[in-house]
Amino acid sequence: MQLVLHAGVHFTEDERLLKCLLRNVDDFAARGIVVPGPGSYRSLIRDTLNAMHKTPASPEAREVLLDAMLDDAPAERVILSDANFFRTPATAMQEGMLYPAAPVRMMRMSQLFPEDPIELFFAIRNPATLLPVLLKEAQDTSDAAFWGGREPADVKWSETISQIRETAPDIPITVWCNEDAPLIWSHILREIAGIGFDEKLIGGFDLLTSIMSNEGVERFRGYLSAHPDISEVQKRRVIAAFLDKFALDEEIEEELDMPGWTEELVAELTEVYDEDVLAIQRIPGVTVLTP
Repeated sequence: MQLVLHAGVHFTEDERLLKCLLRNVDDFAARGIVVPGPGSYRSLIRDTLNAMHKTPASPEAREVLLDAMLDDAPAERVILSDANFFRTPATAMQEGMLYPAAPVRMMRMSQLFPEDPIELFFAIRNPATLLPVLLKEAQDTSDAAFWGGREPADVKWSETISQIRETAPDIPITVWCNEDAPLIWSHILREIAGIGFDEKLIGGFDLLTSIMSNEGVERFRGYLSAHPDISEVQKRRVIAAFLDKFALDEEIEEELDMPGWTEELVAELTEVYDEDVLAIQRIPGVTVLTP
């Protein structure tokens, strides 16, 4: 059984992604793909992972969790989604590192499911826009606890991802930039579900239509109807063109509320983020989905 973990991250499109997957449960089930309701596993897995801090999980833990999630449903691929796999927003940034608990959490997940291949999926987001939000959510907002003597430009996703690979080397990782999600939403869903571009999928344009005007949505759907045979690459170019013309400013613009941050610093952090994405692409065992 393949176990697919979608780990958010927080303040990306994590819940929207789960809702899209759940809209496909019947079609997925016919292919052996199961998307359990989050209430069947989120608290159970969190409690189990937290308890493993003190003592290893029992040999029966896997079966208990699977029984709760699957309820005897046959499954070849099980998709679990929880932005708290890596812990809560309150501890998402500590001493200048994003999700410092993630490496150990994924190591424990591999210990919980030793017989099952695990795949890890999550979105990353520009620290220039994410860090101000995480600071508001942090359980300790002091400079020492949050920044740990580091500068904002020192905060990189590649550090977290590299450490996950070191502690859980058998878990392949697939990531994407949240900023790119509207262009590749269908691709993300298909990769998580493990299905091809020629297979039926509900909700492949859910994110796009939520950030575009009604006129744009109608014209986009009309264009697709008139051009049913365009390739996936062409479709992404069309999406980019429609977003350029019909995107809703209030849905795509982000206000940064971080004392002392200037436009120059935000531009610098964005450049660092772009370079970090290139570094992530070079990490063995990591796939980056791009437009």
